[in-house]
Amino acid sequence: MRQLDVSAYETAEKLVLQYRHKLVSGDRVRPMWTGEGAQFWYRRGRRFVLVDEGGRRPAFDHVRLAKGLAGASGQDVDPEALPFTAIGYSATAVEFAAFDGYWRCPLDTYLVEPAQPGPAAGFDEVVSPDGQQALFIRDHNLWVRDLAGGRERALTGDGEQDHDYATGPDWWHYSVLLRKLGLPAMPPAAIWSPDGARVLTHRTDHRGVRRTHFIDALPAEGGPARLYTQRFAHTGDEKVALAEVVVCDLATGAVVPAAAAALPMSQTSPVFQRWLWWAGDGSVAYYLGYPRNQRSLSLNRLDPATGRVETLLTETGPTRVEPNQWAEGQAPMVEVFSGGDEVLWYSQRDGWGHLYLYDGRTGALKRQVTAGEWTVREILRIDEEARVVYFTASGLVAGDPYPRSVCRAELDGPGFAVLTEDDLDHAVTVAPDKSCFVDSASTAEIPPVITLRDWSGRVLTELERADVSGLVATGWSPPERFRAKAADGVTDVYGVLYKPHGFDPECSYPVIDHPYPGPQRNRVGSAFAEMPFAHEAEVMAALGFVVMALDGRGTPGRDKTFFDHSYGNVGDAADHVAALRELARTRPWMDMDRVGVAGSSAGGHQAVRAMLDHPDVYKAGVASCANQDLESYHAGYAEIYQGTPGEADYSRVNNVDRAERLRGKLLLIHGGMDTNIAPDHTLRLAERLILLDKDFEMLIVPGAEHLFLGYHHHTYRREWDFLVRHLMGAEPPAYRIAPIPFDPELLSDWF
Repeated sequence: MRQLDVSAYETAEKLVLQYRHKLVSGDRVRPMWTGEGAQFWYRRGRRFVLVDEGGRRPAFDHVRLAKGLAGASGQDVDPEALPFTAIGYSATAVEFAAFDGYWRCPLDTYLVEPAQPGPAAGFDEVVSPDGQQALFIRDHNLWVRDLAGGRERALTGDGEQDHDYATGPDWWHYSVLLRKLGLPAMPPAAIWSPDGARVLTHRTDHRGVRRTHFIDALPAEGGPARLYTQRFAHTGDEKVALAEVVVCDLATGAVVPAAAAALPMSQTSPVFQRWLWWAGDGSVAYYLGYPRNQRSLSLNRLDPATGRVETLLTETGPTRVEPNQWAEGQAPMVEVFSGGDEVLWYSQRDGWGHLYLYDGRTGALKRQVTAGEWTVREILRIDEEARVVYFTASGLVAGDPYPRSVCRAELDGPGFAVLTEDDLDHAVTVAPDKSCFVDSASTAEIPPVITLRDWSGRVLTELERADVSGLVATGWSPPERFRAKAADGVTDVYGVLYKPHGFDPECSYPVIDHPYPGPQRNRVGSAFAEMPFAHEAEVMAALGFVVMALDGRGTPGRDKTFFDHSYGNVGDAADHVAALRELARTRPWMDMDRVGVAGSSAGGHQAVRAMLDHPDVYKAGVASCANQDLESYHAGYAEIYQGTPGEADYSRVNNVDRAERLRGKLLLIHGGMDTNIAPDHTLRLAERLILLDKDFEMLIVPGAEHLFLGYHHHTYRREWDFLVRHLMGAEPPAYRIAPIPFDPELLSDWF
């Protein structure tokens, strides 16, 4: 057996997520708004850029500041690599933390001096609008402290074990991941009113919720293995965590419960989902109500003084009714405006995702604001005076239904316009004062150009043009966007194809399908390297594989029928098989006798299912931290996307029960402390395979959580070695990846 050249692993290592960002510059702008209108700063490498109505310029003189800091601290300071990653900016001075101290640099003299930082809150606190107070959790209750003086007082007093305040489900609120990062818990699930007089939160009822157990084999604090237990409701369980909405009044000390049923929350607090919010003037609060199966959705108005709840409107459907198709990371497309007199509401009732205008007092439908064979993606701004709504939408670019365009529509008439008339995908960040927006325009093949625009779509300032020369130098090339037919032979599905480094069309290459079928997010998207798993596909291409990533039917971003295809059949790989075969007919360099599949989380479930359902296609597969049995997973995920137990056929999506179909080579990887998808998912599949006397490989990483932080140097290599041996027919090089440091800024790329 030939041995793969070590250079393939060396290149692949450079492309893993933790290192890839060093090969690209100018591909993102994370605006840090100063509070002065649309003014913001952002970091480009270790240099700081200021943007305002005057354009783009250095936030300060980096050379003078470096010299001033060196003189004040006695340390060497490189102006091209300043020893801090954030600043407090004003027109007269810059403040920052460096060298275990805090410093102030006046912008007229650049005489850096030690300074006292302002009152600061911890990660697990929520700061008031005026920056003077912070909420935190203690002894199952919600507390508030003055940041300057430190005075503390309890806002609630009856919290207790299993019935506490402002917490989410254990798997995330008190996750192993947070503990590994040195953080005690998520911040309180609580929202200050705009004037800071009240707090909107919920009392969390965990009573009777199933307990899941883990063995912490090597506790960080030392000693023998320890039992770790979390509350975690499974599909069909009688009890799930409930959010009992309450309002805390800081002046009176009253805790006012909402006079309405509690909200189920087996996955995430409705506060973190942004499904609860205050009106702009703080006079009332609003929240979205829903049952466990989410086949109805209602908008409710809450009187914070009395707890009275009024349901303004309700929508029901035969499958899930959602305020957006992207349940991860996106706010609901519900806007209450005109002082509460009007509501803009997202719905897929006509088969596409559109906006509807309602009377906010009576709940009567006024009109459908947007219409057509395309879908609204995100509400950006409502101009009440001009009676116009601005939003992003997909489906308006010919030949590809996924790129986002910036649009506007009249609230009271037929007026509609696309502001970004091109074929690019536009990812938008709106200024807090709504005066402008930052626009990142790209495609899967074209790196981002980032600009500041006004609401006519006019470019005010070009901020960045991504430089990918570092990527290209590794042998990387952008993926090829493709369209194919789904398994029904009719529906178009879209994806990207990554070619191996040093690609030669006269050669034949093994192929890897790299899936993620979760209905709550796209696998591919239409922006440049946008999806959280894109780097994994690039790594496999560096090893010498052709890699396909596809958004099959059942993923978001299209019409309601496309979206609902996975309902009752989550993780079906038939569209992937159809696309692979169609692509190979015109690409003879794709070796269909050497096809594998590799995925993580829901992608791991689909990887195993693909091998079991299509053993003639997939010869090898890797499944990491996969939910092999949806009946043992989050009630909130499975019941919404697969269906209610007893109605939906869960045997269709249970890989354990169909394990006898395995014919190819399989590697199972799981973290022993994965609180999202417990390791018993993999262990149960392994047990069944052993009873069937099936050959497979398994790697349990005892201390790893869902993201394998701290263990990637080993899990990456084991996955690469397996795929190289069983698909490439080569012996892996004798290469060991160095331990990979964790960069906290990359967390946003994972979620």
